[in-house]
Amino acid sequence: MNRRALAWASFDWANSAFPTVVSTFVIAAYFAQGVAPDPATGQAQWGWMQTIAALVIAVLSPLLGAVADRGGRRRALLAGTVLVTAGFTALVWFARPDPSWTLWLLVVVGIATIAFELGTVFYNSMLPEVAPPERMGRVSGLAWGLGYAGGLTCLAVALVALVQPNPAWFGLERAESEHVRATALLVAAWTLIFAWPVLLAVPDPPGPHARMGEAVAHCVAETRDLLRGLPRRPAMLRFLIARLFYTDGLNTLFAFGAIYAAGVHGMAFEEILLFGIAMNVTAGLGAAGFGLVEDRLGSKRTVMIALLAMIVLGSALLLTDSKVVFWGMAMALGAFMGPAQAASRTLMARMAPEDECAAHFGLFALSGRITGFLGPAVLAVVTTATDSQRAGMATVLVFLALGAAILATVKPVRG
Repeated sequence: MNRRALAWASFDWANSAFPTVVSTFVIAAYFAQGVAPDPATGQAQWGWMQTIAALVIAVLSPLLGAVADRGGRRRALLAGTVLVTAGFTALVWFARPDPSWTLWLLVVVGIATIAFELGTVFYNSMLPEVAPPERMGRVSGLAWGLGYAGGLTCLAVALVALVQPNPAWFGLERAESEHVRATALLVAAWTLIFAWPVLLAVPDPPGPHARMGEAVAHCVAETRDLLRGLPRRPAMLRFLIARLFYTDGLNTLFAFGAIYAAGVHGMAFEEILLFGIAMNVTAGLGAAGFGLVEDRLGSKRTVMIALLAMIVLGSALLLTDSKVVFWGMAMALGAFMGPAQAASRTLMARMAPEDECAAHFGLFALSGRITGFLGPAVLAVVTTATDSQRAGMATVLVFLALGAAILATVKPVRG
């Protein structure tokens, strides 16, 4: 891996601290249990915040992608999103464990979430600049593996240095939850410390570029034309629709896997935390491992193998009553979660026109967000109707299967 590719991949290490610590394990739980009036209300409020953020991301991602393509300022736009993500994440520190801080925490995390997701548009669109076509899969997979490693390392530092010590280190007041709130400062610093290599090492594409004002003025029309033109590009359209379904399945699996493990197999909080960490480890190893062979297998084939494996292993997971078997199958399933995501990124990079790469990664982000509510909603409806967690989780397999079936009809072509 050359210097530019390594600098690019290192951004995944920097960027994964936010979803791991803030969105999933620590700050989300702190909000529901320590800031919101009660956990049920907190879960609902957090869900609405994520929904609003998803809608903003869905609208802005293709537009800002078009601006990046026309204005040629991907690094500047990426730097801006990094600063906003880190800055608003740091503001979580002020959210004391009191319901009066509910709106504050929801707003700052919501803005940080939007900036984080928009940053991935500019970052992902740099992949063709750092790797030739024959090595894109290797670079993307290894970067995704670095991302899992970075998120888990930051989480481990947060738990060992901040959350678990009692009395808390650094003079933090546990009664005011400062030991938990400080994890947001850690994430902000982590992001800023490790994000800079890609900003220095990966230049913007050469050639004449429009002034930012002109780029903004044209971006709406360009995005509209891009969306209108999708029916004339059936391979791209089917890929984006396929990704919409299987990403809904993957996101639902991430969001509800721990709840299922607790309810069906009686896992306590400590075991659930270990379970989540172990799943992320296998996902990272899987992404890195498949990255080494993806360029030979092909990006589409890699995604298909990962989806089919998850459907088979997921079916076994739903049928077993043994916790030991559940752990083993879950670890095996985790090894295919990373490759499905990493190879999808590579497939988009291979299919997108070179001069519209950022705009197409805006559509890529849109396809991963626009129906983000659908998987959890279907799971909730089926679980309520059947009074069965197994039946509810089975809906994840349906989303994965729909995505795989549509993807099977895609013939990857550029442009």
